[in-house]
Amino acid sequence: MSDKGPQTPFSRETDRWLEPGKINVQVIYVLYLVGFAVGITPIIGVVMAYLNRGKGAPWVQTHYVWAIRTFWISLLFLLISLLLTVVLVGILGFIATAVWIVVRCVVGLQRAAREEPITNPESWMV
Repeated sequence: MSDKGPQTPFSRETDRWLEPGKINVQVIYVLYLVGFAVGITPIIGVVMAYLNRGKGAPWVQTHYVWAIRTFWISLLFLLISLLLTVVLVGILGFIATAVWIVVRCVVGLQRAAREEPITNPESWMV
């Protein structure tokens, strides 16, 4: 038998989406968008954002803050809309919240693709 020496584990290209950076941020935004069809994926996205917060380049940090705030603010808007469905105004709230989420995710995806930071990540607006 021949000993080939210490073997390094095979690194898969797909493992990069878990590491803090451009691909990870894009996966988080896509998980938020997929949440319109599969309700659990935004929770997975926010967990990934919390796990990678404080890691990576400074421009990536702004995206994690933006993604975390997008999750919690949208949850607040959805709860308010749910309460307001009693007077039928909540339906408009649901629509407005969905548009708001989509716009924030698209802005985040575009800036992440160009490796640009979010200008004001703590903003409630777009």
